[in-house]
Amino acid sequence: MSASSPAFHIRAASVADWEALAALRDLPGVRAGTLRLPFAPPEQTRRWLEGLTENDLIIVAEFEGRIVGLAGLHRHKGRRQHAADLGMSVHDDYRRRGIGKALLEALIETADRWLGISRLELTVFTDNEAAIGLYRNAGFVSEGVLKSYALRDGTYADVFAMARLRA
Repeated sequence: MSASSPAFHIRAASVADWEALAALRDLPGVRAGTLRLPFAPPEQTRRWLEGLTENDLIIVAEFEGRIVGLAGLHRHKGRRQHAADLGMSVHDDYRRRGIGKALLEALIETADRWLGISRLELTVFTDNEAAIGLYRNAGFVSEGVLKSYALRDGTYADVFAMARLRA
């Protein structure tokens, strides 16, 4: 897997990206797929980036100098250090261009080959068919449905708990 293509480039996120990442995370489509609230202060993203630890890996996808994707791993500690939570978002205007797939492949490769993580976990809203398909194609399986998991646009929404186990 290549970390870049002619259309976009994947790299580590930095604190200097905070304004672009705050704007990305506030897009309606991105926000709908996450637990992020509307009207979150942009500085919240800066503080999040400043608070990352060695257990966090955050990457971005750039297209023509613009950040169009964000993905990350958060490794658990202690007896769960073999596992990590995974999350990702793609800019509303840049979906279905392979950005999500490239971000996911980069995280999986890093987890498998560099971090020794054997279990990747995530939650995804049950109506997010594109993301569910992407995760299934990457080897994630549904481990159950979490009912009324989060309030989204005035109603409680269910999520799938999904995981990928490295053999």
